[in-house]
Amino acid sequence: MRVLLAFDKFKDSLTAPQACAAAAAALRERHPDWSLDECPLADGGEGFAPILTRAAGGVPLMHEVAGPRGRPVAAGFGLVPLANIPSAARALLKIQNREPKIENPQVAVIEMAAASGLALLPDDQRDPWQTTSQGTGELIAEAARRGVAAVLLGVGGSATNDLGLGALSALGLGFADESGAPLTPPAPAHWARIQRLTGTVPAELPPIFIACDVTNPLLGPQGATAVYGPQKGLLPADLAGLEHECARLGLMLCNHCGKPDALMAAPGAGAAGGIAFGLMAAAGARLLSGFDLVSAWLDLERRIAAADLVLTGEGRFDASSLTGKGPGAVARRALALGKPVQVFAGQVAVAAPAEKLRLHAITPPDLPLAEALRTASGLLTAAIRQHC
Repeated sequence: MRVLLAFDKFKDSLTAPQACAAAAAALRERHPDWSLDECPLADGGEGFAPILTRAAGGVPLMHEVAGPRGRPVAAGFGLVPLANIPSAARALLKIQNREPKIENPQVAVIEMAAASGLALLPDDQRDPWQTTSQGTGELIAEAARRGVAAVLLGVGGSATNDLGLGALSALGLGFADESGAPLTPPAPAHWARIQRLTGTVPAELPPIFIACDVTNPLLGPQGATAVYGPQKGLLPADLAGLEHECARLGLMLCNHCGKPDALMAAPGAGAAGGIAFGLMAAAGARLLSGFDLVSAWLDLERRIAAADLVLTGEGRFDASSLTGKGPGAVARRALALGKPVQVFAGQVAVAAPAEKLRLHAITPPDLPLAEALRTASGLLTAAIRQHC
């Protein structure tokens, strides 16, 4: 029996590799003769860089940068030889022959969550007026300093709603008040004082690809501020004020960089507090489907086809999971190939729509959430022992 273990993270509890490892340990105990293929999933948030770096035989690095509230944090990123990336993923990146002068070209894999992530802040420090993406820009600058052929940026899990202006300040843009005095970092709390932009992103900056599966525009009821601001600590009374400033600074950035205002309405421009918009406007970044890239990078199609049984899961599995990315997409593809699938999740809020799909909630109904998060590894192991 060959089993594919393709788990995503259990938020605030288990990383994707930890979930795969717990499942593998349980199966080895019960079925020592089974062949196990551990394939942790990544969605652009926490775990994106280490999972893709490890899968392609890259080198993990650490670099000290400004955290989301300016305090230094040690953020990891990866350097991956371009030749190690599967051809299907290279085709999506379109960088096969981009830099023929670079010997043994590498791709930097960066996750915004490592430098500017919401998980880096306690609840009482989560406030998008005060948070900045500066550290993410510092990681991009460090990758550029190392001469990479391209930067792949995962933007899930951000603590910011700053249009990526913090990141751009680390890459060469300046922000000044009426007197010309610089404002650094350009967190939204200081935007009212910004009257002009200076500088540019260097032309030699490597191409930036943003792995992104959201389609939100920058502004409006489906925009970055309205949809994601409250999740990052924005108070309802402050929504209109931050939205107004986002529109003003977005227009200033478009004018400064010679880009059309319509860029603010582009699908995905509102990703991660608008950093997708900021990097597209000032650095020519391009968006691509995060799940399609991860699937190609991990050779997921072949690994599903080779499996006799697929185990997947995440913190919560609901109706949106079956129509979205990650474990739901793995389950859909496996079922299409006639493979039996078992989903293990902290919570299950949907009925199984297919005979070969079995759903398991690993959390007992009367267990407090804090205890469930603390003991998730044991709960997952016990559930797999029971059902597999």
